[in-house]
Amino acid sequence: MTDAPLKLFNSLTRSLEEFQPVHPGEARVYSCGPTVYNYPHIGNMRAYVFADVLGRTLSFKGYKLTHVINITDVGHLTDDADAGEDKMEKMAKERAQSIWDIAAHYTEAYWADIKALNIRQPAEWSIATKYVPAMIDFAKSIADKHCYELDSGLYFDVATVADYGRLARAHTEEGEGRIEAVEGKRNAADFAIWRKTPEGEKRQMEWDSPWGRGAPGWHLECSVMSGQILGFPFDIHTGGIDHREIHHPNEIAQNQAFCCTNGLDVPKNSGANVWMHNNFLVERSGKMSKSSGEFLRLQLLIDKGYHPLAYRMMCLQAHYRSELEFSWEGLGAALTRLKRMVIAVGQLKERLPDPPPSGEVAARSADGGGAAGASVSSDHTPSDDPAGRHLPRGGRIEAFLDRFDAAVSDDLNTAVALTVFDEVLALKKVDAGEKLAALAAMDAVLGLGLLDLDRAELRLRPKTATITEAEIEAVIARRKEARAAKDFAASDALRDELAAQGVEVMDGDPLGWEWKLGD
Repeated sequence: MTDAPLKLFNSLTRSLEEFQPVHPGEARVYSCGPTVYNYPHIGNMRAYVFADVLGRTLSFKGYKLTHVINITDVGHLTDDADAGEDKMEKMAKERAQSIWDIAAHYTEAYWADIKALNIRQPAEWSIATKYVPAMIDFAKSIADKHCYELDSGLYFDVATVADYGRLARAHTEEGEGRIEAVEGKRNAADFAIWRKTPEGEKRQMEWDSPWGRGAPGWHLECSVMSGQILGFPFDIHTGGIDHREIHHPNEIAQNQAFCCTNGLDVPKNSGANVWMHNNFLVERSGKMSKSSGEFLRLQLLIDKGYHPLAYRMMCLQAHYRSELEFSWEGLGAALTRLKRMVIAVGQLKERLPDPPPSGEVAARSADGGGAAGASVSSDHTPSDDPAGRHLPRGGRIEAFLDRFDAAVSDDLNTAVALTVFDEVLALKKVDAGEKLAALAAMDAVLGLGLLDLDRAELRLRPKTATITEAEIEAVIARRKEARAAKDFAASDALRDELAAQGVEVMDGDPLGWEWKLGD
């Protein structure tokens, strides 16, 4: 198997670049995590599927991976453009709950979605509130040269660093108009490093600082956590495309100030060598939003009977930098494709007395297999990955593995990688063990858990359904007997009985699927 050079699109340079690690043989990655004031919607989760594929690809390529995802439990305002109330404080007031309870509840909900989507555990979940003393120290170190104080807090002067806003490519008045207007700011784009608690108010989360009692700015948190854990400069910083416009430029400005670096013609001066952003998930009515109080959650998909990995498949079928339109029809098509793969892999496994480790087993071996919320090691070397690197050599399979490697090495082109996977599934006259080992290696990158899934898990069965699977199977068994006896009247009656309870019996389905439940 050849080893194609890994090329990634760097948002800072707007170009495809060959990955060159800061530390030979290592890959250090930081991903902007959720603000845990509400449930994540499926558009939010696309960012973590993308970051997971990136991490899996780095592991597949043999790098020792350290991946960090932060949990923002303080400081993020209701407007991503640095304006409004603190999202956490606002939700705590609305719910009449402790802000700590709000954070704990929605963090657990986010971790449940992470698990459901087969997203590997990072080396560390960095919790913002645990780093507040470090944030104050960071702010103190840059305050004299880069900041100024107003009644509302400490502000960063963007004119003190070179090339501010280069990442966004949007240094316009329209862009600056999205920033909070605060009397006394030197520049429209200046942003808060520390927010003082207004006189007469008290936050549930506030700390003493040289600039008064208050809370850190949202942008400060990621600079501090990424730098403390991974060290500046680290390899890759990921996030949604919305972060490219304000949040990440502000992070970069802070990093430049802290590291005393110059212009962004040299990417490492930004704090990370590569900045990567996934595009939006959209629906026909436009970009999804939580503002209405009703939005698409992963749990809604599950409640309607869709396996969560159908959504992961949907994400993988599009390039991470392209917009992905969500529709129920598209989700159903992704589920059908997933079913076909699971059936084919299952048939292959039946031919082997001792199947090789699944893609998920191999993936877990790379990250320590820790539980959500734990600080776990994601260190990975070529020698400890039985599926990712110990691949079949020679013959027809190796050529397909070369093509798969080339696809994921081409800026994570999972759409092409899935096509190669399908082609390997369809291969005839190939040793079953060799074939399954190759599929397991591919799935270690795709993360679909294809060697672990059972076809019955993928049946459409909405939460609202009252009929049990045992009852469905019993009627289907009676119907099979009737059809075998050529009693077609009884067969049709039993089919109608199931249809009346929302069960569709799919005779002649090429997948061999026997039934599904409608909404």
